[in-house]
Amino acid sequence: MAPLLQSSQPWVEKYRPRQVKDVAHQDEVVRVLTNTLETTNCPHMLFYGPPGTGKTTTALAIGHQLFGPELYKSRVLELNASDDRGINVVRTKIKNFAAVAVGSARQGGYPCPPYKIIILDEADSMTEDAQASLRIIEPLASRCAKFRFKPLTEDIMTSRILYICNEEGLNLDSEALTTLSSISQGDLRRAITYLQSAARLFGSSISSKDLISVSGVIPGEVVQALISACRSGNFDMADKEVKNVIAEGYPASQMLSQLYDIIVEADDITDEQKAKICKKFAEADKCLVDGADEYLQLLDVASTTMRAICNMP
Repeated sequence: MAPLLQSSQPWVEKYRPRQVKDVAHQDEVVRVLTNTLETTNCPHMLFYGPPGTGKTTTALAIGHQLFGPELYKSRVLELNASDDRGINVVRTKIKNFAAVAVGSARQGGYPCPPYKIIILDEADSMTEDAQASLRIIEPLASRCAKFRFKPLTEDIMTSRILYICNEEGLNLDSEALTTLSSISQGDLRRAITYLQSAARLFGSSISSKDLISVSGVIPGEVVQALISACRSGNFDMADKEVKNVIAEGYPASQMLSQLYDIIVEADDITDEQKAKICKKFAEADKCLVDGADEYLQLLDVASTTMRAICNMP
């Protein structure tokens, strides 16, 4: 089927909850923040938890509910990971924004309390100098109300994905839904992005294979072929499978991640064998980050896995 004609708006933004009460699966956070919004007495807040669970959405919703569309841009400053997060931004943009006083007159039915909101998305990715300037240290953290965002369950993710599919006229079978939940690893933002990418490329009927192809996840049969080669004890066979992986353009880091899941869950591999293999995974991952050759690192991993599983010297 021909790809659907899609609007340019990312679905992550199109289907982002606009009010705190609409954030999924964070009942305790929603309950406390709803009461806080009623009084407009907001403390400093620290949101933490896995990606794609609603932290940024909740912060943006607080700003919109307090100030409305007219005052939002003048009262809320959002800095995310794509912005320059160095010391100069703290000294200029952030401090200049915070320095201007504001009034407390209600406007358009919104509370409009007499303060501004600065959202530091992924504050831990700021430079050390910037963090020190803003005093993002333990004494500051102790002065913040902490809100932990729980990982989303598969049921919650499936419900939201099915809602988007219904709104966009998409057809996903049960296998595709399970695959989407698996490859997104509890990150709803990632799941929605994969869904939109697949819809643009493959049309309204989306299969499990389509989702895997847009996600960058290596097909299961490719991973299993490498594992089988390692179990065989035949180095030439393992070398062939490693070369196939590299030739197909699959990233070695992704292969390590998927091999790790299989090794850890394997019942026929002892804990000692798993420890040896996982240690090599960690070493190879560090080497890849430092720019090492993918073929050599993956071959080294395959060789170590083979020796551990087959009890070879």
